[in-house]
Amino acid sequence: MGINAFQKTGNTVTFIAGVAAPSPVQCVSTTLGGNQYRIINSGSQLVFLGYGIDAANATTNAANVTSTGLAFPLLAGTDEILTFAPNAYFTGTSTANAVVYITPGDGV
Repeated sequence: MGINAFQKTGNTVTFIAGVAAPSPVQCVSTTLGGNQYRIINSGSQLVFLGYGIDAANATTNAANVTSTGLAFPLLAGTDEILTFAPNAYFTGTSTANAVVYITPGDGV
């Protein structure tokens, strides 16, 4: 089995991470069970990415991690392909505004 390049399977969503997490956005895939996402932190600050199966979970999970927490840290300038629940919600926090783009898809 070969490694497939990332193929987009839905619309890109975006939000601006800041000191307070903005309203979560849902990233919907057009494929049944699609659960991979290309996530880009185009800002110059670390973003604590909150994610979940609904908006409430994404907001709760976006809290800055001090000793332990559910947020996923995204380094500044990061372009990652990560796996989460299908049609997940996302938001995030940061010490300064950082634009985050998320595209559903499959591949690496």
